[in-house]
Amino acid sequence: MNKFDSLSERALDLSDRALELAGKVGDNFQQAMPSAGQWLQTGVKLGALKSGARVAASVVRRNPAIVIATAAGAGLLWYAARRKARQAENGSIEGESQRIDARRANGGAARRKPARSTRATSKAPSASAE
Repeated sequence: MNKFDSLSERALDLSDRALELAGKVGDNFQQAMPSAGQWLQTGVKLGALKSGARVAASVVRRNPAIVIATAAGAGLLWYAARRKARQAENGSIEGESQRIDARRANGGAARRKPARSTRATSKAPSASAE
């Protein structure tokens, strides 16, 4: 064997290995990339999203009060749901309550004081004080 033959054999081995490697890369690439149907579905979804956003923008421009009321209603619903979840988490106390009147140690009922008026009374001297 001369050098030329050994070089050509090595080149053939390298080319065979390169073809194998290229085939493996192509197979992996084909498995990694989604099929044409998936690309089509993605495009349809993006188109629907774009047209929906356009319609929503026109509705907001024409009826801002409705959008604000809807957002406020959604916020109230969220707040009510959050409050209910917290009450359920803490465990609400349910039962019966009963009013118990205070009694003195000697057995008599306590006298109630008359309720004070919340209105400010005038501090002007009365005629009887003079």
